[in-house]
Amino acid sequence: MSGEPIRILLAEDEHLIRGALAALLSLEDDLSVVAQAATGAETLAMARVFRPDVAMLDLQLPDLDGVSVARMLHGELPGCRTMIVTSHGRPGYLKRALSAGVRGFLPKTVSAAVLADVVRTIHAGGRYVDPQLAAEAIGAGDSPLTPREADVLELAAEGAPVEEIARRAALSPGTVRNYLSSAAGKVGAANRHEAARIARRYGWI
Repeated sequence: MSGEPIRILLAEDEHLIRGALAALLSLEDDLSVVAQAATGAETLAMARVFRPDVAMLDLQLPDLDGVSVARMLHGELPGCRTMIVTSHGRPGYLKRALSAGVRGFLPKTVSAAVLADVVRTIHAGGRYVDPQLAAEAIGAGDSPLTPREADVLELAAEGAPVEEIARRAALSPGTVRNYLSSAAGKVGAANRHEAARIARRYGWI
């Protein structure tokens, strides 16, 4: 172990969980939580000030998802390793995280010892993906949706009517209907609402 502890930035919007994680990590001699954030914007601001070695990100922050935050961090601070700790271990999220350069992906159910070890592993240049999440991601396969279908389905998931989706996606209502019906067919859903539910479950939107 080198003399300097590994400097951690903790991003989690639930105060109780964030406090518990910070307390658990601070019990380790070689780890130091130097900053805490509750939103994606706060995380990026804190990272610029504290320049942490490792950013531990919740997948679902109020303003940005953890994968987007990780991608921005890598652009601004290439030396900062990122890991995602989540209660939403959906397969599509894992694939997006890995393609964004995230080095660790694990559920919030892990023990404090595993969490601390993963910080050390990714700080040393390694990777860690929870085995069960990895198995589920492999089983789910890649998203069958095109990027445009995924965009339109995501707007439909918010409950927006076709006319509003068309306006927000800068498409004609007819084109939106075609995308939605194609997406529903690909995921084996009866309608757009069910298609959005299935796609969200797999992390495809």
